[in-house]
Amino acid sequence: MVKQTYLHDRHVALGAKMVDFAGWHMPVQYTSIIEEHKTVRENVGLFDVSHMGEVFISGNDATEFLNKVVPQSIDKLPYEKAVYCQLTKENGGLVDDLIIYKTGIENYLIICNASRVDEDINWLSLNAKGFDVEIDNQSHNYSLLAIQGPKAIDLMRKMGYDIQDQKSFTIKIATIEGLKLLVSRTGYTGEDGFEILVENELSEFLWDKILEEGQEFGIKPIGLGARDTLRLEAGLHLYGNDLDETTTPIEAGLSWSVPKDKTADYNGKEVIMEQIKNGVPRKLIGLEMLDKNIPRHEYEVYFNGEKVGHVTSGGVAPTAGKNIALAYVKNLPEICTDSTVQVMIREKLHDAKVVKRPFVQKRNRV
Repeated sequence: MVKQTYLHDRHVALGAKMVDFAGWHMPVQYTSIIEEHKTVRENVGLFDVSHMGEVFISGNDATEFLNKVVPQSIDKLPYEKAVYCQLTKENGGLVDDLIIYKTGIENYLIICNASRVDEDINWLSLNAKGFDVEIDNQSHNYSLLAIQGPKAIDLMRKMGYDIQDQKSFTIKIATIEGLKLLVSRTGYTGEDGFEILVENELSEFLWDKILEEGQEFGIKPIGLGARDTLRLEAGLHLYGNDLDETTTPIEAGLSWSVPKDKTADYNGKEVIMEQIKNGVPRKLIGLEMLDKNIPRHEYEVYFNGEKVGHVTSGGVAPTAGKNIALAYVKNLPEICTDSTVQVMIREKLHDAKVVKRPFVQKRNRV
């Protein structure tokens, strides 16, 4: 059975094209993907991301427990701060990638990918043996709305949110339009923005109010299509494409998120530390096509006539005005920034340049 968010009927009423995604019936676009993408880059867009998972972790051993299941140093995470994490297996592969928010003493909120909620809960439960910890999956009781774009802050202020210099990757209890909510300054677009966790019963009122108050800022509802083009331009990973249980954080270019001085043990630490020290057999690179062809997921990548990898995410980059991709390739020193590789598209090789990520300047750090 395909699940629906609490806002499903709102999307249908707005004329959204609905598709099945990660077991949910979700809006892929309302007008055009290009138009919606442009709205978020230039003004402000509203996303229903209620398909994402919300898991609350609490108990006397909550910090110690989380420190065991992710490479990041959760014991150093300050109150009301967030950290990007990976949920690792013993082989260093990724069960999921997450954002963990510290909401109190030994209290945390995990936001996980829609397609991985069950796997995450299972993995967390298996690793909870011996810990005084409660794993509370509240995914079906909350809706998650994302307000993203350079005018997001103006809209939030208009709606009565006392931002008080809230920085990126923080979470606060807030009152907006008379509703008590959890508001984080995070997103998945490369733009400044906020994600609002609201009880399901209040989500329709809040959705309508945001669209109403956002008219003067050019707000539009945004579907999954533009969400994907936005995150790809920003060089952000998508689980199931760029990350999976065979991928380590180091291969994925996420070594910046793995502390080198963490003393506590965690799943996959030995493998991950060895890769940091000695390198990896493959690496994730950014590609920019040198013609008008579009690279797609699983297209083969060649270098000097040899197959060296495959595209994981690819498509049109509306802001950059190019066709771009992320790809895993053999970790050869010759495959480096500004070098040329080829992508097999419709049985013909097409040149692509290796470029640095992100593909556009990110503006999400406040």
